[in-house]
Amino acid sequence: MSPIRVYVPRDASALSVGAEDIAHAIAAEAGPRGAQIRIVRNGSRGMLWLEPLVEVETPQGRIAYGPVTLAHVRELFDCGFLQGGDHPLRLGPTEQIPYFKNQQRLTFVRCGVTDPLSLDDYLAHDGFRGLERALLMEPEAIVTSVTDSGLRGRGGAAFPAGIKWKTVLDTPAEQKYIVCNADEGDSGTFSDRMIMEGDPFVLIEGMTIAGIATGATRGYIYLRCEYPHALRALNAAIVAARERGYLGRDIRGSGHDFELEVRLGAGAYICGEETALLESLEGRRGQVRFKPPLPAIAGLWGKPTVINNVITLASVPVILDKGAQHYRDSGIGRSRGTLPIQLAGNIRHGGLVELAFGITLRELLYDYGGGSLSGRPIRAVQIGGPLGAYLPDSQFDTVLDYEAFAAVGAMLGHGGIVVFDDTVDMSVQARYAMEFCAVESCGKCTPCRIGSTRGVEVIDRLVARQDPEKQEALLRDLCETMTHGSLCALGGLTPYPVLSALNHFPDDFAGRAVPAGVATPGAGS
Repeated sequence: MSPIRVYVPRDASALSVGAEDIAHAIAAEAGPRGAQIRIVRNGSRGMLWLEPLVEVETPQGRIAYGPVTLAHVRELFDCGFLQGGDHPLRLGPTEQIPYFKNQQRLTFVRCGVTDPLSLDDYLAHDGFRGLERALLMEPEAIVTSVTDSGLRGRGGAAFPAGIKWKTVLDTPAEQKYIVCNADEGDSGTFSDRMIMEGDPFVLIEGMTIAGIATGATRGYIYLRCEYPHALRALNAAIVAARERGYLGRDIRGSGHDFELEVRLGAGAYICGEETALLESLEGRRGQVRFKPPLPAIAGLWGKPTVINNVITLASVPVILDKGAQHYRDSGIGRSRGTLPIQLAGNIRHGGLVELAFGITLRELLYDYGGGSLSGRPIRAVQIGGPLGAYLPDSQFDTVLDYEAFAAVGAMLGHGGIVVFDDTVDMSVQARYAMEFCAVESCGKCTPCRIGSTRGVEVIDRLVARQDPEKQEALLRDLCETMTHGSLCALGGLTPYPVLSALNHFPDDFAGRAVPAGVATPGAGS
């Protein structure tokens, strides 16, 4: 009789709430009971409010229980959870949980399903099929497929991936590079981490396909140092892929070579900008480069370089496997395929949702997110990281689409959504944006370096009501200078949160009444 498979996530979000102890406790409880089990450490399904989410493989499919604590382990065994038995934590078949059931998973199709460090698991779930197909194609045909799919960069700029790849392909050079930007530093974002920890082979496959398509023979994953679990998963997966011929020299006997390694960043937000990232990779301080030349022409060590983020590259295998049209069939307008959306902040059901472009923000916040965790009205959401605009309730019916968001002065960025209820003071949030820019600026250009520092001072004077009309005019003028005069997006986008807060929530800059039932600082002292 085969052992019963019990799935306990190794994802950092699950580990942070005790998944490691849960796995050990399940193994310890099974022994004395004579239960034959095999514990599989999978990735997270993305339902983070249910972590640790334990799944049991039964003849009826995988049954989910969560969130499981150590106190529940013995109870679960007593209730027969290894056979899918009833218990207050029983959620039913995992893929029928409403939050998960209605998603359209293309990039995250294996996350939470497989053992992320098992190459056999990856192959059994359509892994490396895209690479096998790419090995039979001409580089130009691979680039055309990526272009025709409509895939745009998922790191924030939304630049068509195929155009970037074609530029590198058409630029002659003895050496070319593929660089993965895994310096996921935006607030409320964790999709890159989830892929790297929960399905690292898909990133390896995507980067290898990019190398074959452009003539690059070496790749680097630039990983933020705060992701130790991702580092271990990536390095283990790279070793396994190389041993089985999916990396290194003469990949699968094709004559193509591609080497890959992980490099750690030191935690500078500016290194999420592609040229500052290149500077860091080359061993220098992370500062933005002037453009032109573009990295696609003169990038890493002056050679043609493809720079894409994790989700962009992880989306490539399914495009090569299923075809460009299969991917393009999802989405709307110029926003094709799916977007992994991350719900964070004051939200009841925080986690990752992968859906085709076209869903509204309101549907995400309430149908998936379940409203605010506090139970109070949602007043604002910030999308696109610390430099993203704040959207009020009046804009919650905006559809997730790059152009639709641009039309309301916002950006989708990396797909992170941070939720605030009606107790938030938006003047504080605006000030934080300027302060964040001042701290994280590389210092190379004046509008960002000095403008952000002056911005903090102006907001302080505006909130203190020191000649407010003059201060508001000065703040708006400063934001225009930063937008048009900054060398990169750090300074250029900082006005987004500042102006959106000022435009949509002007009362907060004039002092506003605290909602009923909310304690004020110092109350009761």
